[in-house]
Amino acid sequence: MIQKVCDWASGVPATIISGLCVALSFILPRLGVSPAIDPAWAAVVLSGGPLLYLAIWRMAYNPGISKISSPLLITIAMLAAIAIGDLFAAGEVAFIMAIGAILEQITTNRAKKGLKTLLSLAPLQGRKINNGIEEMVAVQEICPGDTLRILPGETIPVDGTIIDGETSVDQSIMTGESLPVDKSVGENVFCGTINRFGAIDIMATNVGADSSLQKLIRLVQEAENKQAPMQRIADKCASWLVPVAVAVAVIAGLVTQNIVRAVTVLVVFCPCALVLATPTAIMAAIGQATKHGVIIKSGEALEKMGKVSTIAFDKTGTLTYGRLEVSDILSFEKDLHENKLLFLAASAESKSEHPLGKAIVAYAQTKNISLAEAKAFKMISGKGIYAEVDGRKLLCGKEKFLEENGVILPEAMCEDLQRLRSQGKASILIAEKNRCLGVIALADVMRPEARDMVARLAAMNATAVLLTGDHSTTAQYFAEQAGISQVYGDLLPEDKVKHIEKLQEQGQDVCMIGDGVNDAPALKIANVGVAMGSMGSDIAVEAADIALMSDEISKIPYLKRLANATVNTIKLSITLSMCINFAAVALSTLGMLTPTTGALVHNAGSCLVVLIAALLYDRKFV
Repeated sequence: MIQKVCDWASGVPATIISGLCVALSFILPRLGVSPAIDPAWAAVVLSGGPLLYLAIWRMAYNPGISKISSPLLITIAMLAAIAIGDLFAAGEVAFIMAIGAILEQITTNRAKKGLKTLLSLAPLQGRKINNGIEEMVAVQEICPGDTLRILPGETIPVDGTIIDGETSVDQSIMTGESLPVDKSVGENVFCGTINRFGAIDIMATNVGADSSLQKLIRLVQEAENKQAPMQRIADKCASWLVPVAVAVAVIAGLVTQNIVRAVTVLVVFCPCALVLATPTAIMAAIGQATKHGVIIKSGEALEKMGKVSTIAFDKTGTLTYGRLEVSDILSFEKDLHENKLLFLAASAESKSEHPLGKAIVAYAQTKNISLAEAKAFKMISGKGIYAEVDGRKLLCGKEKFLEENGVILPEAMCEDLQRLRSQGKASILIAEKNRCLGVIALADVMRPEARDMVARLAAMNATAVLLTGDHSTTAQYFAEQAGISQVYGDLLPEDKVKHIEKLQEQGQDVCMIGDGVNDAPALKIANVGVAMGSMGSDIAVEAADIALMSDEISKIPYLKRLANATVNTIKLSITLSMCINFAAVALSTLGMLTPTTGALVHNAGSCLVVLIAALLYDRKFV
C-alpha cells in the first residue's frame, strides 16, 4: 500500500503540483500574503515522502555501504530545514530530486517484446515417420533418433541430419546468410530454419532445450539478465557524500554556534544538480538523435556508446543491402553475346522458385529482355533446373549438377569460377548438351557508404570488426571492400556471442550492429546493440538498444560523435555542479547564505546543468 502511494506521489501529476506549491511558497510572502498553511508542505509531503520511504527502505534492506544513498542526504536536509521552519528550502530540494527521478525514468524505460517474438518462431509440430506412416506430433514428443519428414515450405522442428533427399534451406534465422543453403544426405539442418524446395527425411539429433533455436532463445534471455540497470551517479557517490555533508554541517554548526548555518550546508550539499546532469543531457541527445532517424531506447545505451572502442558488424543487411543482384555475365562461346546468354538463362529460370533464379529473371526484366516460354521445365532440388528454350535443351545450376549430366568444365572456366567464389559471389552455370555456354554470377550489394563509414570510425579510434554467418571467403571479400581488417566468418549466433565476450574480456567496449534474428543474442550481449530498424527483423530491433530507422549506416559515425559529446557534457555538468556545491558550502559556513538563499543558489546550479544539456539538442554532428 505504501509503495503504491509513493509511486503515485513520484509521478508526473504529483510532481507538477509539488512544483507549483514550491513556487507559491516563495512568491506569496513577497506579495504580502501569509497563508495559514505554507504551500511548501505539499511539496514536502508529495516529493519528500517517497524520498523518506526510499531512504528508510535502503537503510533496512540494502547490504553494506549501499545503505547510504542520496535519498538519505536529501531526507536529512529536508528534515533539518523543517526543524528550523524553512519549509521553502525543504520543499525545493525534494521537488528538484523528484524532477531528476522522473527524467531518469523517461530515459531508461525500454520495450522488451523481442523475446516473445522469438519464442513464436519455435515450431509446435513435426511430421514423424513410424513404420513408413507419417504422423503429426507435438515437438515435445520428438526424441533423438526419430525420423522426420520435412516438406517444402515447412519449418524444421528440431536439429537433425538429412538421411534422404536434397533441398535448399533458408538458414537466415540462424546464420543471417542471404542465400538458401543447398543440403544433401549427411548434412545438418537446424531447428527454426525453413525447407524451401525438396522434401527431405532427417534423423533428429538435438531436440527440445538442446535445439539450436532454443539455444538462441536462451542466449537472448541470459544476455538480457546481464544488462544491469543504470545507477544514479549521485548514488555511486553517496557512500562518501552523505558522511561528508553531515560532518561539514555538524562542524559548521559547532564552530559558529549557529544551527541555521548547519542546515544551510545540508541544503546546498544536496546533489540535485549532480542527479540532473545525466538524465537531462541524455534526454537532449535522444531528442537530437530522433530528428536524424536514430531511435535510442535508453540513456544507459547512449552513455555506453560514448565509451565504445570496437564496433562489430554483421554483413548481410548491414554492410550490404541483403539482396542479390546479377554482378557478372561471362559467355564461354565466341558467338554468344552476354544479353543472349542472359535471355537463355532467364527464360529457363522463369518458372523457378529459387532466389538465384528469381534474381536472374528480375535482372533480365530491368534490361527489357523479352523472355521465351520454358518448356519441359524440371527442378532438381539443391542442384539446378532443366528447361527447353527456343528448342535448346538447357541445364542451369551448380558445377556438380553439370558434371552429373556429362558436362566437364575446361580448366580456364574453373579458374573463372574460383575467382567469382573468392569475391563472395554465387554462380549459375548454363549448359547445352555437353558444353558450358557461360556463367551468371550474383552477389549481395555492398552499401556504397560502408568504406567511408569505417574510415570515419577509425578516425574516432573505433575499431571495426566483421562477424558473419557467411562463408569465410565471402566474408573476407566484403571486409576488404569495406576496409575492415578483422574478419570472422562461418559463425552461428553463439559464435558471435563468444567473439564479443572475448573482445570484452580484452577490455574492449563493444557495439554490435546487425539486422537479423540471428544477431539478437550478440546485440544483447554487446555493451551496445544497434539494429537496422527499417529492414531488420522485429526481434533484432527489440533486442537492440538503438535502432537506425533509415538503415543508413552512415549514421553510425554520427551516433558515435553524439554519444561522445553526451558523455563529455555529463562530465562537464558534474564538474560544474560539484564546484557550485562546494562554493555554496563555503558561503554557507561563512553565514553568507541562509537555507532559503542557499536553496535558490542550489536551484540555479540545477538550471545551469539543464541549460548545458539543452545545447546538445541543436548542435551539429552530421
